Amino acid sequence: MAKKALKSKWFRVGVEGDTTDGRKIEAAWLTQMAANYNPEKYGARVNCEHVRGMAPDSSFGAFGDVTALKTETIKIDGEDKVALYAQITPNDDLIALNKKRKKVYTSMEIDHNFADKGEAYLVGLAVTDSPASLGTEMLEFAATQAEKNPLNARKQKPENVFSAAREVELEFEDNTSLLTRVKEMLSRNEGQRTQKDGEFSEAIEAIAGELASLKDQFSKLSDGGDSSALQQLQTDLKAARDDLTELKQKLDNTPNFTQRPAASGGKGEQVTDC
Repeated sequence: MAKKALKSKWFRVGVEGDTTDGRKIEAAWLTQMAANYNPEKYGARVNCEHVRGMAPDSSFGAFGDVTALKTETIKIDGEDKVALYAQITPNDDLIALNKKRKKVYTSMEIDHNFADKGEAYLVGLAVTDSPASLGTEMLEFAATQAEKNPLNARKQKPENVFSAAREVELEFEDNTSLLTRVKEMLSRNEGQRTQKDGEFSEAIEAIAGELASLKDQFSKLSDGGDSSALQQLQTDLKAARDDLTELKQKLDNTPNFTQRPAASGGKGEQVTDC
């Protein structure tokens, strides 16, 4: 069975402000990128240092794909700023690098006139270990000599902009549902269960299934749903968690054995089973 691709949690990839060539990332660009992004129309790949390797086994090959974008307003130094957040599906190379704390910064490549439509689009997302070269020293150098921007050769189009690199902490969503994990744990001792164990297991699976369903609903509503429905869902989610905890404690305190029948003697009488 094919391994299910990991998907990252939402992480911030850019904020309105500086680019590497002295221009400014406009808030409108970020909202346009979030609204316009569609991997089926044009998928932005994750690359290394804004370099697109040609050879399939190159160290500068693709590290994954951007699957979704959204914006949020955050406060920086007391000022409201529009920030862009991304979700990605990484490949094994990026996961390995991330575990080693390598390439922990990201920088966007923005086409602010994508397909001549007059609106911005994310066409690439780089991972890098050199925030200074992309965010400070290179920013100052490129700003004063924009016509000789040393990063132009790495852009899809010379007029595109690279954002200053920002550190991220990549966290990945667990694609295995709670119910599936519970069933896997319970199945390990399937042959050793008593009837009482089986009843507890069925109850745990039922509660875990309800909890998994509530978590899925909460995830969808938390991205912008009805506040009253979200509040009720939070209450239901807490109740389901409490039920699962109570049942687990009860199971932990229940003796896990089945009484052996008394042994029969040679004449048919019941004798002590030692």
